[in-house]
Amino acid sequence: MAEAFHAAFVRALAGAGSALDPWLEAADAARLAVYRNTVAKGCAEAIRAQFATVETVVGEAWMRDAAGLFARTHQPEVPDLSAYGAAFPDWLAAFAPAADMPWLADLARIDGARTEAVFAADAAPLDPQALAGLGPDDYARQALVLHPAARVLWFEVGVPGLWLALQDGPAEAALAPEPQGLLIVRPKLAVEAFALSAGPCALLAATRRGESLAQAGAAALSAEPGLDLATAFAHLIGAGAFVGLRNR
Repeated sequence: MAEAFHAAFVRALAGAGSALDPWLEAADAARLAVYRNTVAKGCAEAIRAQFATVETVVGEAWMRDAAGLFARTHQPEVPDLSAYGAAFPDWLAAFAPAADMPWLADLARIDGARTEAVFAADAAPLDPQALAGLGPDDYARQALVLHPAARVLWFEVGVPGLWLALQDGPAEAALAPEPQGLLIVRPKLAVEAFALSAGPCALLAATRRGESLAQAGAAALSAEPGLDLATAFAHLIGAGAFVGLRNR
């Protein structure tokens, strides 16, 4: 009985008010409507807070309406609203009023990754001198470990550059046609983001797959021939992308 009531309650919050008819008296229906509206408003405000860059582009009124529409059909699955909104970028990609802004959903994906980085576990970043003492054989036996807050994204156009330009408010930034990646990190208290070319993105992707230093370096050079591999490693370590080395 308790499980049936809980399932009906969730459906009622989503708008199916009659789902609770077997349990509610007439006076309770009005209270449920107030509660439903409060929950929906809280969810909509969570969307606006999480996807602030999207709101910078479209404006407060547009975003308020979009967030409200999303919240009516997407109930939180956990009590913590910081985890709410994972489906919003895909929903936005299919949202008709955003059809003339096909890159808007990608901005939302970056916003979502930034939120994930904010709430990821703490960890001390790798010492910049960690690779200095490694010999040639070590590069085949050792692998880097990504920081828990590190998020790596790749886009077929320059959405990362646009997102970075918008972090200080509305900007007249053009969307570059070239592919571009983005690294989001939180080595200390603040979240930071860096635009990346193909090679460093491939290096980070190989690291996430658990590949060795040598394999990650080969992946980077395959994606971007001519890349200065030592400089790429140094930049990523300095940014706080890694927490340590492990044996493979």
